[in-house]
Amino acid sequence: MFLKPIYLRCALLLCGVTLLSACDRKAAEQSETMVIEGKTMGTFYRVSLAGVDKSREAALREQIEAQLKEDDHQLSTYKEDSVLSRFNQYQGSVPQPISAGMADAIVTSMRIGMLTGGAMDITVGPLVNLWGFGPDKQPVKTPTPDQIAAARKLTGLQHLKVIQQSDGQYLQKDLPGMYVDLSTVGEGYATDHLARLIEGNGISNYLVSVGGAVVSRGHNAKGNPWQVAIQKPTDKETAVQAIVDLQGMGISTSGSYRNYYELDGKRLSHIIDPATGSPITHKLVSATVIAPTALEADGWDTGLMVLGTHKALALAEKQHLAVYLITKEGDTFKSYMSPQFKAYLKDPE
Repeated sequence: MFLKPIYLRCALLLCGVTLLSACDRKAAEQSETMVIEGKTMGTFYRVSLAGVDKSREAALREQIEAQLKEDDHQLSTYKEDSVLSRFNQYQGSVPQPISAGMADAIVTSMRIGMLTGGAMDITVGPLVNLWGFGPDKQPVKTPTPDQIAAARKLTGLQHLKVIQQSDGQYLQKDLPGMYVDLSTVGEGYATDHLARLIEGNGISNYLVSVGGAVVSRGHNAKGNPWQVAIQKPTDKETAVQAIVDLQGMGISTSGSYRNYYELDGKRLSHIIDPATGSPITHKLVSATVIAPTALEADGWDTGLMVLGTHKALALAEKQHLAVYLITKEGDTFKSYMSPQFKAYLKDPE
């Protein structure tokens, strides 16, 4: 398990995936939406396929489950024998072999980390664990400044290096106690892999999601573009803030309003600011990003959440990002979006 539970983190609802109910079953099987879904890595996955014969469902489900199992084996911080866990347990500086997919996820994360000024930092694992949002148990007391300072000394993207060689990819650290946490991009990583798997089966009309990351291509069973609803930052699963047409892109939402706990009378978000070593406290409660891949969207949304509303919007303008932000001000919510995001709205505000 490397992903946050769906009841804690997922901020997207799938729309336009209604099954058809035709009288002629054989005809319906050619036109209805096939839905394959289940639990994986501490969250839920859902694969919606249009125009796919029902006879293919069992084989597709087997492939999907195998792919998700492999992704979990690569990135999990909850399983001691995963590739990432073994790297975190290793106390030396010799480059360790990793898969091409994992190398791509780390390189993408490090690039976004640089562009966000370190706000998106996959080496923040020691702080995530210190605050009780990793495999470790939640603390019974608020971490002390000394504990936070000690954990921060084990972080920093400059201490991590991806090495590409003719025989494969390797990951190297120069801090023995460094702990890499890829949960911030895990959902996007897995979603992109499922999308490639579906396309590899010759299917061009699909919508796939793992947790809060989604990718779609083509049209649904009714011939309409797949649509995704951004959930309002509340505990109500059906409260919709906006609906978007992905147009073949990936989307991911990060929010501070569901994955949290209370300690010493304070509500603590799972999103840690690497600059302070503590959970974020600003008014930004949700950041949604549309990008060419779910992996990129998943990386950007975390970085923007750390930055806060004004810095996030400024960076979105500079990097031409499609971004939708929601802030909580008192008992009300306010939304902000970049010009690029507005092009994806079904009903522009």
